[in-house]
Formats: sequence, structure tokens, C-alpha cells
Amino acid sequence: MIHAEIANLLKRSMGLDIAAIGLSAIERAVRQRQSACNLPNEEAYLNHVLTSEPELMELIEAVVVPETWFFRHHEALAEVARFACEDWLTAHPTRVLRLLSLPCSSGEEPYSIVMTLLDAGVPTSRFQVEAVDISERALTLARQGEYGKNSFRSRDLSFRDRHFTLTQDRWQLSDGVRSPVHFQRGNVFSANFLTGVEIFDVIFCRNMLIYFDRDGQERVVSALRRLLTPKGLLFVGPSETSLLLSLDFASAKIPRAFAFRKQAAEPGVVASTPAPVFRLGSNSRPHAPPRIRNPHPAGHGRTGSIQSPAEVECRPEVEIGAAISLANQGRLTEAEKICEEQLRKHGASAQALYLIGLIRDAQGDISEAGQYYRKALYLDQDHQEALGHLELLLRKQGDVAGARVLRDRMGRMQRKESNVK
Repeated sequence: MIHAEIANLLKRSMGLDIAAIGLSAIERAVRQRQSACNLPNEEAYLNHVLTSEPELMELIEAVVVPETWFFRHHEALAEVARFACEDWLTAHPTRVLRLLSLPCSSGEEPYSIVMTLLDAGVPTSRFQVEAVDISERALTLARQGEYGKNSFRSRDLSFRDRHFTLTQDRWQLSDGVRSPVHFQRGNVFSANFLTGVEIFDVIFCRNMLIYFDRDGQERVVSALRRLLTPKGLLFVGPSETSLLLSLDFASAKIPRAFAFRKQAAEPGVVASTPAPVFRLGSNSRPHAPPRIRNPHPAGHGRTGSIQSPAEVECRPEVEIGAAISLANQGRLTEAEKICEEQLRKHGASAQALYLIGLIRDAQGDISEAGQYYRKALYLDQDHQEALGHLELLLRKQGDVAGARVLRDRMGRMQRKESNVK
């Protein structure tokens, strides 16, 4: 109960959808902060965090574990350089190109943007990068501009020789790269988020939307729309493309950059509309339970029997196998409980999130199903079953453009697999 209350607090304060990270992550963070505050039990910690804004921020710091490195998703950065040099600079000879990195985490993304523009020949006088994050701790690290080896995972590390200086076992970023970036703390769910600022020509908001429920996603996208110039570029994560297409953004048609523009859908594309909801127990018949392929069919559970959640062994692959068996027999509630328990015990799992999506799909809860498919794709962008079901769901909703993007992705994956074979 206490963990559920804290999860609701995090949802209210920062829009966090707990299913995206698993309740176990919340439990670990609460134990960590309870110990740091020297409080006797979790109830005492709950009372403390409910009345202390500084402690709420400390809890958010403990929950939010950023995963970032320099030049991650380099196709998007390459498009920024092309856009700046070929489209923007000549069309705006006196203006400064404005870019936003949200969330900026410990600085790898905004600094990668700066290095990309500098290496393309764009002088620092012609661009400015605003970098925003909810975590003050992450911002402190970003401002220091000092990084360990975990921040350098790209195959090509030539940029490190150009822009960093090795000091003992750390790499210090040059002042020339740090100076065009302005870091500030901000919560995208605040009513006054970046109000009164000049709008942006380029926005990076990658792999953040997946952490919110549909209402939260729409609120964030509304803020991004407000902050983006009419012909600006918005870059999102691979699993967030369908969401943008459903919210009146159009693909910029740049391979693997996942870039969008703020404009109406293409002529002939049917706008996405909510699908009717068919729930068990209603007057309408529910969809038949989806047939789910068990990736671990052999040796899991007793032959000829279906295990209850209490009987399932603790190994994740066994839990998934039991959930699949239950779902295929129409025992959807029991199957979902197993998946939720796996998320609670073992953290985020693409397969567990995908199965919950299928269960919601079978129950007619199309909106929730889509969210779980997207969460699975965030963890495993090559999860073919999640891609296929999300593509089918979008076609049912009339989102032709979104479905086409996913169908093209599946086609590329299949061609790649054929070439490998």
C-alpha cells in the first residue's frame, strides 16, 4: 500500500507510469531514501516525502536512472547538421538556431549536438542549445562536463580526441563545446514549463514519452508543439513514432532519424480516432484471446496442467511461459497478474509488457494495449510481435500513416534477417 501511494505521488509530480519501470524500482528507491533519512520504517518515510519537496526531489533522483552516451542515435544528429547547413543558415542569415534537449540527463545529448554542429562548420555564434532535466543531480554532472568510459560507446571515437582532454581516468570536455549549452531544471508537467522563452527550431525529446500514460503523453506532446517553430524538427525515440503520428505530427521521412514536423497529416490519410472499447461482461462480445507463441515451451510447469500464479517458479522465463498458457486458455486476469508480478520482482521486461498489451487488446482496451506495445518496443526495438500487433492496432484505428511506418520497419528487419541468412 505504501509503495502504491508513493507510486501515485511520482505519477502526480512527474507523470511517471510505474508499469514502464516496474514497482520493484520504486521499492528499491524507497529503501535507499528511507535509510538515507534514518527513518524507522516505510510509513515514516511516506509521511516525510509527502511533506518535503526537497525529499521528493531526492526520491525522483533515486528512481530516474538515465541511460545515455555520446552520439547515441547518430542518424538524428547527422540530420541536424544537414538541416542547419543546407536549410536553416542560408534562410535565416541573422537569426540564432535554437535547439532544445529534453530531458538532457548528464549532458551527453546536448553536448553531442554542439560537437555535431561545430564539426559541420557552424560557428557557436549561430546556435544555442537549451538543456532541461528534472534532476538537479544530473544537471550538476552535465555542467561539470567530465565523463568516464561508459559515456563513450560509439564505434567512432574520433570526436573524443578533438573535444576532450584526458585527466587521470576521466575525460574533460572543452569549454568551446560547453559554452553554447544552457542547463536548467524543469518539469514538463509544470504549468509554467518554459513559458516566455523563444521557441525552438529543433527539439530532441527521445525515449521520454514511453514513461508516461496516454494522458501524460498528450500533455507533453502539447507542450512540445507549443515550443516548436512551424517548420521545426522534433526528434523522438524509435518506439514513440506511432504516438507522434496519432497526434497531428507528420514524419520528416528521414531514414532512422525518427524526425517529425508540426503539420497536418498527408492528403488521403485518415485521422486517428478512438476505437470502440469492448470489455468482458459488457453487452458486446470481447475479442477472442490472442494466441501467444511460447518462446520457452519445453519443461516449464507440470505436463497437462496450468499453474496458478502462486505455483509459478521465480525464474522469469518460467513466469512468461505460465502467463502465455493462461492467456491462451482465456484466463486473462491470471495471466496479467503473473506479468505484473514479474515486472515487480525483476524490473522492466519487453516480453511481459508485450503480453500485457496482448491481454488488453483481447479485452478491447485498445488505448492501453498500444501503450504496452510501445513500452515493449522501447526495451526491444526489434520485438517483431509487438511491432506486428501495434501495426494492426493502428490500422484498426484508421491511423494509416502510423501503421505504414511500422510496416516499413518490419520489412527492413525481415530483409536484414534474410541477408544475414
